[in-house]
Order: sequence, then C-alpha cells, then structure tokens
Amino acid sequence: MSRIGKAPIQVPAGVEISVSGTAVTVKGKLGTLTQEIHPDITLQQEGDVVTVLRANEDKPTRAKHGLYRALINNMVVGVSNGWTKELELIGVGYRASNQGQILDLSLGYSHTIMVQLPSEVSLETKSEKGKNPLIILKSFDKQLLGMIAAKIRSFRKPEPYKGKGVRYVNEVVRRKAGKSAGKGKK
Repeated sequence: MSRIGKAPIQVPAGVEISVSGTAVTVKGKLGTLTQEIHPDITLQQEGDVVTVLRANEDKPTRAKHGLYRALINNMVVGVSNGWTKELELIGVGYRASNQGQILDLSLGYSHTIMVQLPSEVSLETKSEKGKNPLIILKSFDKQLLGMIAAKIRSFRKPEPYKGKGVRYVNEVVRRKAGKSAGKGKK
C-alpha cells in the first residue's frame, strides 16, 4: 500500500470536508477549495480524521491513491494555515514593486514586466538597501500559488554562470565555471 496514501489526514477545528459524487470540497477560515477525484478513490471520515481508500490494486489506481491524499491534505492545510512562496531577484538593477494586485518587475530587459495576480493570491514586495528584492506570495490554494511563482520565475530564470535571475528563497543554483583564459592551447 502507498505510504503516502495510507497516512490519515488530520482535519483541524474549523475545517469541514464534504464529498458529493467525485468532487471533494474543503471549507475553512481562509477560503473554499474543490478537487475532482477519480471514481476508484474514496474518502472515509471518522471524527476529525479522513482516510483515503482505493478500490483495487491496479497500478494506475495505486498511483492515484497517494496523489489524491496529498492534494486533499494540501487543501486542508491551505484553508486552515495558508501557503507562502518567496522569490528573490538577484542581479544589478533588478527591481520589484506592486500596486495592489499588479506586480511590476524590472529584470534587465528594455521594458518592465507587469503581472496581474488573481485575487486569491496576496502580494507583498520588499526592497531593503544591501539586500536582494523579495516577492512574497501568500494564498490558500497551493496549486495556484505554485503556478504563479513559476510564471514569475520564468521571466528570468537563474543562469548558471553568475546566478542572476529570479529564484525561490533557499533555492540552490548549480554554478558552472566560466571560460578559462589562455591555457596555452593552439
């Protein structure tokens, strides 16, 4: 049995889970999330513990067992505590600012990049002297938050020679050695 799939999901106080057909709805203080699940996967709720069960031992069903347990657990954590992603801009002249839900990025291109964020994601930018600018994204929807963070990172991915670009805080970028000048080759 899947080690992730068989782990029970603890439902904190103030969060309610309801199943209607193949749709699972999780409602909490921060918001409401809905996820469609495969018909072979079922939920069993006993008090404040939810267990994800599978109908058979087929390989695709076993794969989905852990997946849906993780998705439902992420929904429970999201509506009760929320999720946070932090990105830092590394490079000379790289800046980030926001006006409400519009993120304004200056990433070394000839133009600035404006990104309109959905209302489910809260945005904060920090620019302190001597430190890299930070973009802090918060939301109750982990999937949406990850997609938006990846989209912002894709505007200028960290490059391997100087490490410049947009990266997640604590992300490790593998560095390459540059050209070595004149080793006597002919």
